[in-house]
Amino acid sequence: MRRSRLTTVSLLVALALAACTNAKDVLEPSAITPPATSAPAAQGGAAAGVSVPASSAAPATTAGAPAATTPVTPAQAAAILAKTRLQIAPIVGASVEAATPLTAELQARAKQRGITLAGSQDQTATHVLKGYFSAISEGKDTTVIYVWDIYDPSGNRLHRINGQMKAPAVNSGNSGSADSWKAVSPATMQAIADQTIDQFAAFLSGKAS
Repeated sequence: MRRSRLTTVSLLVALALAACTNAKDVLEPSAITPPATSAPAAQGGAAAGVSVPASSAAPATTAGAPAATTPVTPAQAAAILAKTRLQIAPIVGASVEAATPLTAELQARAKQRGITLAGSQDQTATHVLKGYFSAISEGKDTTVIYVWDIYDPSGNRLHRINGQMKAPAVNSGNSGSADSWKAVSPATMQAIADQTIDQFAAFLSGKAS
């Protein structure tokens, strides 16, 4: 009798242990549930029928942005430039000798591009262009650094154009920022003026598109 009881108790203990082991295996989250982030993504991709690489997923803030910008036609660009009245503020940083060919070429290039220049007292200007210049000499080389800020009539800055250009030496042996301008040829300043007006025109076309 005692032996049968011991056998019964042993069987019950074994079953209890087996039940505990099986319960642990079943209730282990990793055994029955995939990672929380993978299931919605897989379902979303399957529902949409589109495979989207993770690296190419767009941020949520750009979801409402247009897929592409409509390019401006040459006729539209010409119309935009024709409506523009550009006022050029006094040049800051450049010597008078360097600023003179720069200003003259800005006017000539603007006329070529169909842009009307407004006088300093003209209240009808649509844009104001302010330039800041510096010339740096290192040995026989001189580099002109320039920054142009474009403002609306209310004084809000709309865009910035900046760059630099090496000037072919016309004088040597100069030192200091004032003497550096003596090494800058008129052709260098004219080239900067051409690039400036061209970039200004590109900015207008890009803004309107």
